[in-house]
Amino acid sequence: MLSGGADGVIVVYDLENNSRKPQYTCKAVCTVGRSSPYVHRFSVETVQWYPHDTGMFVSSSFDKTMKVWDTETLKPAEVFQFEGNVYCHHMSPIARKHSLIAVGTKDQKVQLCDLKSGSRIQVLQGHRGEVLSVRWSPRYEHILATASTDSRVLVWDVRRASGSLFSLDQHNGDKSKASSEAVNTAHNGRVNGLCFTVDGLYLLTTGTDDRMRLWNSANGKNTLVNYGKVSNESRKGLKITVSRSCSPEFVFVPCGSSVAVYTLHTGELVTMLRGHYNNVDCCQFHPDYQELYSGGKDCNILAWVPVVRPPDVEEEGTAAKGGSQATVNPAFEDAWSSDED
Repeated sequence: MLSGGADGVIVVYDLENNSRKPQYTCKAVCTVGRSSPYVHRFSVETVQWYPHDTGMFVSSSFDKTMKVWDTETLKPAEVFQFEGNVYCHHMSPIARKHSLIAVGTKDQKVQLCDLKSGSRIQVLQGHRGEVLSVRWSPRYEHILATASTDSRVLVWDVRRASGSLFSLDQHNGDKSKASSEAVNTAHNGRVNGLCFTVDGLYLLTTGTDDRMRLWNSANGKNTLVNYGKVSNESRKGLKITVSRSCSPEFVFVPCGSSVAVYTLHTGELVTMLRGHYNNVDCCQFHPDYQELYSGGKDCNILAWVPVVRPPDVEEEGTAAKGGSQATVNPAFEDAWSSDED
C-alpha cells in the first residue's frame, strides 16, 4: 500500500498478515523520508500506483508539484510544476488509448498531464473555484468528473474541446427549488469528494453542506438517495470509497474521527467505524482482502478487517446420547462418518 503524509513523507507498506492474528502491524517496505533529497516539502495530498504496473507511482503535494516515481530507486522520473497547491490527481484505471493524469489545483482550470511526453497538454475550463477532486470513469476511458469549491461537479469527455458534457444539478432541472443563480449546483457548499462505483454507472459526491449524493453517471440525474446528514468540514479533498464484490454495495466516508458506512442504494447508515483519535482524511477499500484502510490526522493508518461469520448452527432438543447440544448445520456435515468415530 502506498501512503503519503502531512510531513511530505511517502511510505510503502506490506499488507500481508503473516502473523495470522486479528490485530497486527503492517511493515513498511520502503520510505521516501525527510532525509531524501526528493521528498515533498509540504503535505502529500494524493498518491496512486500506476494502474498497469507497480514499478511506478505518482504523488502530488501542497509544494505545488506532482512527481512520477520509479518504485525501485525511489527517485522521481518526472516532476510537474504548478502555480498553486495541488489538491488531487488521478490516472484512469482502464485507459489504453491515453496516458493522461488529471490534476486539480488551487487554480480553477483542470490540468491534463501526459505521462508519455512529460508535459501538460490540455486545460479544461469551466469551474469558478479551486478544484478539490478529480476522477476518471472506470467504464469509459475518456470520461472525467471534477469537483470544485464553486459547488459544481462537471463531467467531461476530454476528446472534446468545447467544454464539459454536463454539470450535475441537485434539483434535476426543477427551477422552483433552485436558487436564482443561472448555473447548476451539485451541493450548497464546497464539493470535496468524488467516487465512481466499480461499474462506473453511478457517481458519488460529498460536500460541505453535509450531504452525500448519488448520481446516474450517464445522464447526470440525481438519484435522490437520502443518506441523511454526512458531516463534512474539510477544506481540502476528501477521499471516499466504495466496496467491491459485496452485496449490497457499501460506501465508506470519513466523518470526523470516524468512518461512516452506508448502503449505497438505500442510504442506510450501517455503522460507524471508530478507532482514530483525530479527523479521518481518506479511506481505501482492498477488493482482494475485503479490507478497508483509513488514514487520519492522528498519523495512523488503520486496517478494518471483516469478521468471518461462523457456520450456521441449529439448536436441537435432547439428543439420543443425552443433554442439549448444538449440532452442525447438515449443509456442513459429511454423510459418511459414523457416530463411533
